[in-house]
Amino acid sequence: MKAEGEAAQIDRVIDRLAIGTPAVTPAEVERVVRSIHARFVDSRVREFIPLLVEKAARRHFAEQSTPPVDHVAAAWAAAVVESPS
Repeated sequence: MKAEGEAAQIDRVIDRLAIGTPAVTPAEVERVVRSIHARFVDSRVREFIPLLVEKAARRHFAEQSTPPVDHVAAAWAAAVVESPS
């Protein structure tokens, strides 16, 4: 893959994710995508890099949107459900 082709595909990844993740600013989407893309700088096989970057970025945003688990509340809720009436 030519470098300009890969760059154009990364730009399209940024556009898709900016539209698909409205809770995240376009600037943050671009920062995350470019950061992930930079991890592949030394990769010799380039064909699937845009796909891998998009998948990693989607995973990143999904993990960021998941609220942290309150383990105490979760344990209490489980105990309430399991207790006999």
